[in-house]
Amino acid sequence: MIQTKNITFSYNSSTVFMFPDIQCPEGETCLITGGSGKGKTTLLHILGGLLRPESGEVIINSTNIELFSERKLDHFRGKNIGLVLQENHFIEAFTVLENVMLASWLASGKKAKEKAKLLLEHLDLKDQWYKLPSQLSVGQQQRVSIARALINEPKVVLADEPTSSLDDENAFKVADLLEKLSQEYKTALVIVTHDSRLKERFTNQISLS
Repeated sequence: MIQTKNITFSYNSSTVFMFPDIQCPEGETCLITGGSGKGKTTLLHILGGLLRPESGEVIINSTNIELFSERKLDHFRGKNIGLVLQENHFIEAFTVLENVMLASWLASGKKAKEKAKLLLEHLDLKDQWYKLPSQLSVGQQQRVSIARALINEPKVVLADEPTSSLDDENAFKVADLLEKLSQEYKTALVIVTHDSRLKERFTNQISLS
């Protein structure tokens, strides 16, 4: 599970964020909404340990990640946090399969090839294993990002605007997929979005204002 307590962050004296406390148990989904400039992506980066808050705690699986050094935080993130970011950050010279395997290798030093294949097959991407990311549709690339985020069976998956570039049909498919997989892997899923379509899809919501 993931929870936060009294998180604050500022880029400068005129941009100060005081975030509401969050609690999302394993296998459940929390939707964080809010207009542009309300700090949604900033909060997600704090939850993922990509930014350090000025004050407060981020607790994942009973561990306060703010107590870690940068090196220990990187190691913890690789094993416990899956990220689905707006920019996919694929290695374009690598195949789809190699991109997913890379996430496993970076976290554990092992190339979990069979596990990556099974996960991609589960996401209807069996025929795309050996293609380059640039050869996939936007929806397929999004599913590869989900596979990469889940390969290490993290305690938490953080998704930043996972449906913003998708049409209605694919947006709801991705939302359904994320929720189903979070339940299957017993992962706490936090989705940060301004996509109004998702507000009707998930009941556990926090609005940043």
